[in-house]
Amino acid sequence: MKPNLIACGHAMVTALVNAALAVALMLLVEFAISGTFQVPVAYLWAGFLIGVVIFVGQFWRQRHLCRASEQTGNTEQH
Repeated sequence: MKPNLIACGHAMVTALVNAALAVALMLLVEFAISGTFQVPVAYLWAGFLIGVVIFVGQFWRQRHLCRASEQTGNTEQH
């Protein structure tokens, strides 16, 4: 259970950071094009979907790394 919690924490942080950066980039481009900081709902949905996709991928990767670390007896964080 503990490797899953560690993997979930790492994946959540990565997903939130990447989703926030993606939304910020979309807003920056929107400002460059239109000159106003409007936050269309589509941008928020896109940021949410980006976060979900990254979370799933990172959770799978981090869980694999934690399990591999447990099997080798290595307690080092990745």
